[in-house]
Amino acid sequence: MKASELRILSKEELEKKLKELKSELFNLRFQLAVNQLENPMRIKAVRKDIARVQTVLTEKESKNSVNA
Repeated sequence: MKASELRILSKEELEKKLKELKSELFNLRFQLAVNQLENPMRIKAVRKDIARVQTVLTEKESKNSVNA
């Protein structure tokens, strides 16, 4: 997922997406622990997506505080 795609979403949608990604990361780590993970690179991709969502959320919050 690209940051430009995330910037279109509202704050509520971003928070929902963040929750989904964290849940997916938990499931991937669990699969890794029980040796059922097929694509270990997916963990890295999900972690980067989480970071992107958090960055966009921070940008939106700082933009709102400047405008307020």
